[in-house]
Amino acid sequence: MNMENFISGYPGCEFQIRAALSDVVGTQKSELFFDKFLEYFFQDADAAFFKSLGLNCIRLPFNYRHFEDDMNPRVLKPEGFKHLDRVIDLCAKHGIYTILDLHTAPGGQNTDWHADAGTHIANFWTHKDFQDRIVWLWEELAKHYVGNTWIAGYNPLNEPTDPYHTRIIDVYDRLYGAIRAIDPHHALFLDGNTFASDFSHFGDAHKRWENVAYSIHDYSVFGFPAAPEPYTSTEVQLHRLRRSYEKKRQWMDERGLCVWNGEWGPVYARKEYEGERTDAINTERYQVLKDQLAIYNKDRLSWSIWLYKDIGFQGMVFVSRETPYMTLFKDFLAKKHRLAIDAWGADDAQVRDVYKPLVDLIKREVKPEHQSLYPAPVWKLTDRIGRLSRNILVSEFLVQEWAEHFRGKSEAEIDEIARSFSFESCLHREGLNKILTDNATLVKDA
Repeated sequence: MNMENFISGYPGCEFQIRAALSDVVGTQKSELFFDKFLEYFFQDADAAFFKSLGLNCIRLPFNYRHFEDDMNPRVLKPEGFKHLDRVIDLCAKHGIYTILDLHTAPGGQNTDWHADAGTHIANFWTHKDFQDRIVWLWEELAKHYVGNTWIAGYNPLNEPTDPYHTRIIDVYDRLYGAIRAIDPHHALFLDGNTFASDFSHFGDAHKRWENVAYSIHDYSVFGFPAAPEPYTSTEVQLHRLRRSYEKKRQWMDERGLCVWNGEWGPVYARKEYEGERTDAINTERYQVLKDQLAIYNKDRLSWSIWLYKDIGFQGMVFVSRETPYMTLFKDFLAKKHRLAIDAWGADDAQVRDVYKPLVDLIKREVKPEHQSLYPAPVWKLTDRIGRLSRNILVSEFLVQEWAEHFRGKSEAEIDEIARSFSFESCLHREGLNKILTDNATLVKDA
């Protein structure tokens, strides 16, 4: 219930494409597409397949906009529970626990596209009303799900980026108190600051919180196109892999606290873009995956991989190139890739020279000590320039073009386009799924 541009192929942010599609085809057809998209994205066959791999828990991301409107805040939209309830029940039917992840918050709780705010400024942290609204929302969610034993817990705020590192503690205190007043039983999974990587300013806050796990997101640079070198599991690389992970969980280990890895996993090459190099690249990425799993198994760490389904970049299953959606957007997706307008795993090789003068200008005119703006060091200078210029500015110009693909489509055609995301229309990433299944068997037998 939280769309991301690299997952389903649109440019920019979810709120932008929803508005653009409504302008092109009207509210009724627009709502039909997005409702059917969510329906087809996860059905009984998906839950059955997920369980068949030996996995027993899935994290469910959702957008706050399903439950309230910015122009009508703190008024619950009951239809928001339609798909969340449906997926929770499907997973329960197949013996899969769920963790509810508020992936976007009003104003944007982080500086990236997946906060669905359309800006690199996380205004959630500067407006109390935005914070009040998620406290209210979690009260409503807790009322609705208290007593549901197939929900393993609540993940109240995905990947926060509070530049002062203190307001996050205040927000977590408020969320903890509000949820616990209604639901004393479900576990809470609290993300670290700076994209779930940094707990160094949490101090003794844990002493106020019970039945809480602390969530890291353990992505490795070796799993992405920007990897500094080919990955061959050298001692140096394995040390870097382990050290990055240990730094994220250091605060918890020093205090004997529970750690959960809420997101991790490489992205994968695609033959239409990487050509003959695809298999070799993916062999490396699978090795990164195996080496991370070995670390997690040694520490008996529970995790939720990112992600289950997409259009072919990271998912365990992915939409076939022969489906109506993928054929309709084939040329558009190629343009997106060429222009590197998605931040996640972007390969900017074809446009790097275009932006280099801007990078050089800032390096030349801005003092070195002023170039590292938060969330540095997670965002390097080039990352920040890319976010603002490619992922926000250029992508904004392509939003209308994405929506125009639907112009003149009948409701039946729109339904077929959305059906492209059904399990029956998807291919399986066999290499990834075998590694996960083998690991599940290994852990079960340990």
